[in-house]
Amino acid sequence: MDNQVVSFSVASFAAWAPGVETRDAWMAWARGEIGFNGDREPPVKAMAPMLRRRAGFLSKMALEVAYDCLGQKVDVPTIFCSRHGEALRSVELLTDLAKRAPLSPTSFGLSVHNATGGLFSIARADHANSIALSAGASGVEHAVIEACGLLAEGTTEVLLVVYDCPLPTIYASFQDCDERPFAWAWLLKPAREDGYSLRWRAGKNVRSHNGLPGGLEIFRFFLLMGRVLERASDGRQWIWTRHAK
Repeated sequence: MDNQVVSFSVASFAAWAPGVETRDAWMAWARGEIGFNGDREPPVKAMAPMLRRRAGFLSKMALEVAYDCLGQKVDVPTIFCSRHGEALRSVELLTDLAKRAPLSPTSFGLSVHNATGGLFSIARADHANSIALSAGASGVEHAVIEACGLLAEGTTEVLLVVYDCPLPTIYASFQDCDERPFAWAWLLKPAREDGYSLRWRAGKNVRSHNGLPGGLEIFRFFLLMGRVLERASDGRQWIWTRHAK
């Protein structure tokens, strides 16, 4: 695997956001016809209620698309990628700590970055490799590189789940794009003629022209079947390319 380019194919995908819950709705969103709205939570019907109740809104979005994309398959490595993770739970824990209130061990356990992947593994009794990743504004790119590394080592499929929510109000000054709640998943396989490649090189950071977080900018490119998407973040220039047959 070249250290400056990786290639892959997307065998299936799923996505969920408030008010954008079907493929037709996601295509309408990608074309700029509708936006995210409402506060309905994803149902995550595939997960046992006892475990589902432990998951917060962010985790439920990720779990919904993970189940939808993977189906009944097992022994598939998973990568859960979120820039902020369960920041709201962390703020609640820190607030309780500042008030000298007792901390909930359950809340702490569900606030760590690999909690969602852990719930998914436990619920499915699946012991496949699970990775939790956070890499700033270029998290999706690093997650794809990680997935392609697994594919290069002989793994036949990798589930990539990308999900995020706006930062809690106390962190609002650190928000650098138009954050929105969303989750999407790709089932990645080795590259085919109609697959994708991701290249990178050193480059200056520039703000996205549409203000979208990286996860949504990349997913819109995917939905619209664009040929090339260039992004700059974290000191690198990222070039996504779709290869047609």
